Formats: sequence, C-alpha cells, structure tokens
Amino acid sequence: MSLAPPDTLTRTVAVAQARSRRRTFRPRRLLLGLAGIATFLLVWELVSRAGLVNPTYLPPATTVLAQLGVNFTLTGFWAAVGVTIGTWALGMLIAFVLSAPLAVVIGLSPFLSRLTRSTVEFLRPIPSVGLIPLAVLVFAAPLHQSLLIVVYGAFWQIFVQVLYGVADVDSVAMSTARSYGFSWLQRVRDVVLPTMLPYLVTGVRLAAAVALILTITAELVLSSPGLGQQVALSRDAGLYASTYALVLATGLLGVAINLVVRVVERRLLSWHQSTREGE
Repeated sequence: MSLAPPDTLTRTVAVAQARSRRRTFRPRRLLLGLAGIATFLLVWELVSRAGLVNPTYLPPATTVLAQLGVNFTLTGFWAAVGVTIGTWALGMLIAFVLSAPLAVVIGLSPFLSRLTRSTVEFLRPIPSVGLIPLAVLVFAAPLHQSLLIVVYGAFWQIFVQVLYGVADVDSVAMSTARSYGFSWLQRVRDVVLPTMLPYLVTGVRLAAAVALILTITAELVLSSPGLGQQVALSRDAGLYASTYALVLATGLLGVAINLVVRVVERRLLSWHQSTREGE
C-alpha cells in the first residue's frame, strides 16, 4: 500500500487542525452574539424603566418580549407572516428569473455590455421606494404594487453580481471551448457557470435581505397584507408594545431567511475554496 508524501500529510494534518480550531471557536462566537443581544435588551429595559424615554412610547424590553410570545400563539400573526414570506419569495423568484439570464446574455456580449452600460448606471441607483407612486398608479392590487418594488430592488443585486461573475470567466477557457466546437449553451454550462456561481449565490443572498426590507416597507406604506401592515395598524391604535413586538418579529424573520440562504450557499458551493475555508 502506497503512502502519501510527507508534505501532503503535513498539509492534510494542518487543514484538519485548522478546521478543528474553527469548530472549537463556534460556541464562543455564538455566546458572544447572545451576549450582545442580552446587553442590548438590558440597556433597553433600563432606559425604559428609568424614564429616560417615555415608557408609553418605548415599553420595557420584558413587556415587548412577553407580547411577542403572545403573538406567537395567534393565528392572525402567523397568517401575516405567511403573506410576507409569500410576497418575498415570489418577488425573489421573479427577480432571479429576469436578472440572471439577462446578465449572462449581456455579460457575454461586448456589444450589449457597451450598449446597456449607461442605462444600467442610470437605473440602478434609483431607490426602490421611489417607485411607490408609480406602483400605485400602474397597479390596483396591493400584491402587484409590492412586487414591483421588491422585484426592482432584488433585480439589481443579482444582475450586477452575475455581470461580475461573467466578467471573471477565463478568456483562454472560453477560447478553448470555442475551438472544440462548444455551442453557446455548452460554454455557459461548462465554462461560465462554474465561475459565475459564487457571484450568483452572493447576489441572491444580498437580494434576499433587500427583498425582505422592501416587502415590509411596501406593506407599511401601501397597507398591503402582511407583517408591515400589522406594524402600521398597531402603531395607529397606540399598541406600542405590540408594535415593537412585531418589529422584533420582522428581525427574527430576517435572521431565519439569512440562515436558510447561508445553508443553501454552503451546499451549492461546497466545492469552492471560500466555503471550505469558512468551515
């Protein structure tokens, strides 16, 4: 039986030790994160209890957390969460379907890249919330109004990242693929996609956060059904503990979405160096 060279064994042991150390540090990072949250809640509690801020408008953290626990038992709360997640997911799907293929086509064509550069640089900085008047004028259904805002914001996150990924493709590899008679689709699948995929996943991760923010914003401003609408209704009714509890719920929803996206990212990019280093 052949043995691995000493340098290979050394590298293997070093990598295993580094991964072991990183696993050891994970509970510490978790505890530090929990300590930060606990400190924030403690400061919130003391500020409210001491009267530094009117407790009517900033209820103590314990009161808000108790209300959040009550919300978790309400069917209406989970219905609002479901509507918000549905709007977010549909907006992300539409943005992905529109942006990723379009960015690949434009990125692989120098002519289209030059033709669309000025248009992209003009449209991309426009804030999505600036489209709220247009959404109200164009669409009557609240869902369609929200989707216009969400799709617009998520579109650019994915589109720009995919453009960067296509630009990073090795030109020698593309030329070799052409010389071997690869079709356009084969070049995209076998040459462009492996290089572009980390950029695409990064764009989706960024778009997921932006899309959730815009979903809540649209529900707040346009009174579309969802968590944002519930926040607005509680605020208007003077139920400030419920208002803050719903705001915390939106934060927890964002954390949950981010964790799911991170898991998917690690699975899709398990072969990539950045993912292996983060293990």
